[in-house]
Amino acid sequence: MSNEILLRGQGITRRWGGLVAVNRVSIELSRNCLHAVIGTNGAGKSTLINLLSGEIPLSEGTVELLGNDVTTWSQPRRAMAGLGRSYQRNTIFPGFTVFENCRLAAQAKAQKGWNLWQPANRCPVSTHAAREAAHRAGLDKVLDRTAGLLSHGQKRQLEIAMCLATGPRVLLLDEPLAGMGAEETGRMLTLLDELRPDHAILLVEHDMDAVFRVADRITVMVNGTVIASGNPDEIRNSGEVREAYLGEGH
Repeated sequence: MSNEILLRGQGITRRWGGLVAVNRVSIELSRNCLHAVIGTNGAGKSTLINLLSGEIPLSEGTVELLGNDVTTWSQPRRAMAGLGRSYQRNTIFPGFTVFENCRLAAQAKAQKGWNLWQPANRCPVSTHAAREAAHRAGLDKVLDRTAGLLSHGQKRQLEIAMCLATGPRVLLLDEPLAGMGAEETGRMLTLLDELRPDHAILLVEHDMDAVFRVADRITVMVNGTVIASGNPDEIRNSGEVREAYLGEGH
């Protein structure tokens, strides 16, 4: 069903000494829903992703993934359980081809004792997953291209393809549109639309036009705290949000 909750964070808090980076944030990500998180620099958006993905531990709160309490799980364990994420900066292997990048990601998910007589790069499971992920990300025509030679937009597509190669149910995407031109942004938004039916997606993004075009739900953070959460019209019409972030003229 379309409103199936795949990831839930409740009362998520992270403190560093006297600094509260994220303060009692609760969020639910549902299949077939793109949930955007917006806010000024330092609002706690990337820290929230790091907490949900398990990259840093919570000070307080809980995280549930596919109905399982994963609060104490490591990032690799959450990834193996169906959580994929991208970063603000590209984390691809620039010296490898597009296909090899995707295959390595798929191989990390499909870990097994390899047949000594079969090279890992011929594993049918990871090979199929790699090609399927590259296809979904629109990279079929550049499978054999060295990743470091791709355009900026294609590199961002490749990072998402590498996420998809691990077979995630939930995608946490940290500023995937950063540095893109209009054409590249359009391709990425189309990709997100295509991924939406089968995934729960959290999108952290500064491009407000893109956010309002693609998001089903928007959460607004200021100084680590949620000040509003609702559909795009509710957020656009919120006086508190306009004053804190969007500006009165938006």
